[in-house]
Amino acid sequence: MVRFLAQGVEDTSAEQIAADAGVSLRTFYRHFASKHDLLFADYDAGLHWFRAALAARSPDESIIESVQSAIMASPYDDWAVTKIASMRAQELDPGRIVRHLRQVEADFAEAVEAHLAGPDPAAPGSDDRMRVTVTARCIAAAVFGAMEVWMLGEDRSLPELDRLCRHALQLLRTGIEDPL
Repeated sequence: MVRFLAQGVEDTSAEQIAADAGVSLRTFYRHFASKHDLLFADYDAGLHWFRAALAARSPDESIIESVQSAIMASPYDDWAVTKIASMRAQELDPGRIVRHLRQVEADFAEAVEAHLAGPDPAAPGSDDRMRVTVTARCIAAAVFGAMEVWMLGEDRSLPELDRLCRHALQLLRTGIEDPL
């Protein structure tokens, strides 16, 4: 990311990135399909951190409170998050960003579902399992909808992302009204 910020994505080669990381080009390509995939590395790292933070929350806490706390407890660097988001928007095709976000959203929903299911998940195909799955996917959709609004907005600060996530999850908590 430092090299991308210093000289731009297009002027940075995969060879330079591999050398900066102290690995061979072959090793770099074993982990990333292209240098552009590095622009999503923060999502992947954040998801691992989110899973750990969510697992540390009390099972007695509401799932929405747990998710909100786990999201914002991550050790984000405000400057880096906003720069990387801007770089993604400038350098990548919007379709590619959306496809990657959908995958991360699915992984996020899976993490929420695992947290909700706990150590003794409901049987596949049961109504209880459906409740857990639908709840997890709705929470993920709310959070990632808030992220999309944040990425397209003027204020890309973390407090604004926190506000949007809280608002989106509050909509779930109170019930979504017909927007028309």
